[in-house]
Formats: sequence, structure tokens, C-alpha cells
Amino acid sequence: MSDELGFSTRAIHAGQEPDPQTGAVIPPIHTSTTFAQDAVGEPRGAFDYSRAGNPTREAAELALASLEGGRFGHSFASGMAAIDATLRALVRPRDHVILPNDVYGGTFRLLDQVFADWGVTYSLVPIDDPDAVAGAVTPATKVVWIETPTNPMLSIADIAALAVVAHANGAKAVVDNTFASPYLQQPLSLGADVVMHSTTKYLGGHSDVIGGALVTNDAHLAEQFEFLQKSAGAVPGPFDSYLLLRGMKTLAVRMEQHCANAEAVAEMLASHPKVSEVIYPGLETHPGHAVAAKQMRRFGGMVSVRLVGGRDKALALCERTKIFTLAESLGGVESLIEHPGVMTHASAAGSSAAPPDDLVRISVGIEDVDDLLADLTQALG
Repeated sequence: MSDELGFSTRAIHAGQEPDPQTGAVIPPIHTSTTFAQDAVGEPRGAFDYSRAGNPTREAAELALASLEGGRFGHSFASGMAAIDATLRALVRPRDHVILPNDVYGGTFRLLDQVFADWGVTYSLVPIDDPDAVAGAVTPATKVVWIETPTNPMLSIADIAALAVVAHANGAKAVVDNTFASPYLQQPLSLGADVVMHSTTKYLGGHSDVIGGALVTNDAHLAEQFEFLQKSAGAVPGPFDSYLLLRGMKTLAVRMEQHCANAEAVAEMLASHPKVSEVIYPGLETHPGHAVAAKQMRRFGGMVSVRLVGGRDKALALCERTKIFTLAESLGGVESLIEHPGVMTHASAAGSSAAPPDDLVRISVGIEDVDDLLADLTQALG
């Protein structure tokens, strides 16, 4: 499908033509694990075994690639499986990776406790400072891992500037675009080599499917990702692929509401006496506001806050909300609240990647915004 078409048109139609046999508007869920062959080694169509490829999964991958403006899309059983595949394709023993100093806890754990045993090293660097990133590059650096906005401190990285730094040193620029979604940000167009998603979050959008994805324009990398899908086997099933397809159809309208609600929440909390700091790229006080305005359509649905009174007050806020559900994850239509230090980022405890104890991360959903504001107000007491 032509990239000249609008985002929502591609989200609804890319890879999803009506079924040629039945005319079904929604692509069928192909649950078959295997496909008939007309002769030995001659599959009847493009598929032979569903770990290697499945029609429903292929439809989701075509849509993913289209939304990110990429040539090749590959889906995985989880966001962590996608991160693992990226690193397995790009690094070898004694190689070096640059990570944001507030990187997602799962990414940190994978490098710190899994790839470290393989001899891979990493440096934690302020990803919003291209000079600091350039200064951390070594001859062994193979990946500059970029989150923007970061999880959970919502730092903003200049993707174009960091891609230049990476490429000048023979490294790849990989962007975890989960927080922004393809609707708000297009890293490949800014020079990134690979875009990674936890499709569990905004792309799925309904907190009912686990998945991950990689999108690239590099044919060689695409071959490696496809090989790892088949060889390591961490692929999504057909029903998961269908749920992802369903979620992507409404991504644009959902993101607009997520952003509008998050902007209102951030503005309200910024004036609350029990909040010491609101971290949201849409606020002009955010140090990355100008960069975010340059490379994002809007500023996202995630808001982080620090509480007057420290850890106890942060935990109390998480436990007192009624509409905001106390739960990990993010990006669903429902609003969630959590304490990163105890929950999503517990694996980073004791490291320089550990979030502050007084920090609360809020995933702002698409409920009526007045109800959300009232809930936070009563929870703050």
C-alpha cells in the first residue's frame, strides 16, 4: 500500500485487503500450524509452517512496517523477545552497547544479567545529551540504544543527532518507540536503523495482547530478524496477530485522546502543592520540550510525577486512586498508575538506572478527562 496515503488509512488497510475467497473485510485468523505442499519441497503458497510464517502474522507485519514508514516488519511474542532479537543480530562477545541512564528495567536486566554473561558490556549515558553519548562511544560500540521518551523519566533524545553519532562510529541506532508509537514519531525517517516496539502497549492498545516488533529499511538486518524468528521461535500466534491488527486500526484516534488527556493531567498536577515535579515533554518547562516538538506530532500519553514527602507519599498516591488502576504496563485505553522503583524498574535497584523513590508513573487513558482529574485530586488528598 502506498506510503502516500494517510496514517489512519494505512492503519486500516495495509496488509489487510478483503479475503479473495470469501470477501471477508477483516483478514481471517489462520490458526493452521502447517500448510499443504503440491510436491516435496514445493509449498502451495508462501507458507509451509507457522513458526516460519503465517498469513495473519504477515498481515500484521505489513501494517507495522507501513505505519513506521519502513520496508520490513517483524513481529515477536513480546517486546523483550524483540529486544533480544535485535541484540542477537547486532552484538557479539566483547561488543559494547550504549543505554539511556534511565532505560526501561527489562532492557537493563537483559543487558546486565543475560548478555553480560556473553561478554557484552554497556554504558549508562544521559540519552538527551548527544555529546555525552559521543563521549561514551568506544571502538567496541555496536549499538546506541535510544528510548524517547524514556521510561520512566520521559527524557527526550534527539534521534537525528544520535543517529549521526552512531553512524560516525560504525554503530547502529536503535529506537525503542514504544512510548511515542508510530503515530507520534517516525524514527526511521530521522536516521534510525531499527525501530523496536512493545506492541503490548499503544499499538495493541487494549491490554489484551503481548507482543513485540522490529521495523527496518535494512535488507540485511531484515534477513537476520527473519532468521531469528524462525530459529529462536519467539513469534506471536495468529490470534495475537489478529488482536494487534485490530488495535492498530484505531491507533490515531486513541493517541489523540491519550495526548489530550495527558496534557490536562500534567497541567493540573504542575500546580498541585503536593507534587514537587511534573515530568511531561509537552510542558515548556521540560528540558526536552523543543526537541520533542521538532520530532513528535504530539507529546504522548505518559506523565511522571515526583511527590512532596518522598517514597511514602508516592506509594500512597498509587494506592488511593479509584479510576487509575494500580498495575504495571501502559498504553491501554484504561488509565494506569504505578511506582517504578518497586514495580516495573525493580531490576534496576541499586544501579545508576534506578528511578527516584518519589517517582510515580502514570499512563493516562482515554476516559473522560474530568473524571481522571478528580480521581488524582482526591488521591492526593
